[in-house]
Amino acid sequence: MRRGLTGLVLVGMVLGVVVGVACHGLVHDPKALSALAGVFGTITSLFLRAIKMLIAPLVFATLVTGVARMGDGRTIGRIAARAMLWFVAASVASLCIGLLVVELQRPGEGLNLSVAAAGPGLTAPPMTVADFLAHLVPTSIVDAMANNAVLQIVVFALVAGVAIANLGPRGEELLRITESVAALMLKMTTYVMALAPVAVFAAVAQSLTEHGVGIIATFASYVGGFYVALALLWAAMFAAGAALLGPRRQWQLLKAIREPALIALTTTSSEAAYPTLLEKLEAFGVPNRIASFVLPLGYSFNLVGSMCYCIFAALFVAQAYGVHLSGAEIAQLMLLLFVTSKGIASVPRASLLVVAATVPYFHIPEAGVMLILGVDHFLDMGRTATNTVGNSIAAAVVAKWEALAAPAGEAAVEPILDVEQLA
Repeated sequence: MRRGLTGLVLVGMVLGVVVGVACHGLVHDPKALSALAGVFGTITSLFLRAIKMLIAPLVFATLVTGVARMGDGRTIGRIAARAMLWFVAASVASLCIGLLVVELQRPGEGLNLSVAAAGPGLTAPPMTVADFLAHLVPTSIVDAMANNAVLQIVVFALVAGVAIANLGPRGEELLRITESVAALMLKMTTYVMALAPVAVFAAVAQSLTEHGVGIIATFASYVGGFYVALALLWAAMFAAGAALLGPRRQWQLLKAIREPALIALTTTSSEAAYPTLLEKLEAFGVPNRIASFVLPLGYSFNLVGSMCYCIFAALFVAQAYGVHLSGAEIAQLMLLLFVTSKGIASVPRASLLVVAATVPYFHIPEAGVMLILGVDHFLDMGRTATNTVGNSIAAAVVAKWEALAAPAGEAAVEPILDVEQLA
């Protein structure tokens, strides 16, 4: 079943397109159309809720196990430094590519919207650096797990893993428990993912039932320009991955992660792809201690697709209202988006909220965000899949660096969990 899951997801996506377009064309009563879309939305929501119930214990158990197996703080620091180096480089490249495409294409020009006529928009509280730093440390691990606050769970799991590694024989008992919990979560994931084709069908059908395909044509320049930016970003990521992993190994990685990437694309949820992505990376050869460490960090610090979207969308709105930004202001905008985009992976449509929170600083009407709300689902598909692929390449590259540079005597490649047996 798992070997055929990718094909079933593709079938679900095609059927979703057919059913969604048919419903939008044949049902003319707005209330009936909304009710029909609500039915599809309920199916998608149930699947995503089932995935979300696994995320917190899975991240916690795999990360605690991985950190405890690393043995000392030097190894943790080394892996974290390599991961953050990759994340920063990828983030800067993402912002620059989005900026380059939107400035060359200028999809917002010609709309000639009036700043004075801008009504209420999509409001969001701005996030400062102090807010972000305060958000790192959970006041309660129970609250962090209840809200799927991945970054807070990561902080707690790092401390717990280091503590277990220094407990001696008592720590071994706790380590066996966390390994068993991780195995349990991965086994539960195989059950939930059996519903992925149905969820994909419902998600695509819901969006097309509500909006139809016509809305994409209305914003064709905007949607097309963003996907051009994503294509360039994917090319850059693949080139960097091939340079560090080797072209053959890079191709094998892409084949290995096609299922979680497709799930992320069709469900627009990074969380939905996480359990399968972790499993596929381990089967590919990325050690559990690295995959379970890099992926959660990547979900907060390596959202390359979301950052590319944020700069593209913000400047599109500025162009639509005729707001000119100087080079210094664009640099400030990129820096602000770099900070405010951290830790948003688990928040639906969070990229829109980031844009809405950022543009008022530059006197851009936040009401302009409402312009692109209708097509946001179709863009969210691309940016979520890009986040998933970017984190996969990051984990594989960090594993390669660790295998090449780990001191003698440190295990560099052995997986903690037997993924083949779990599957």
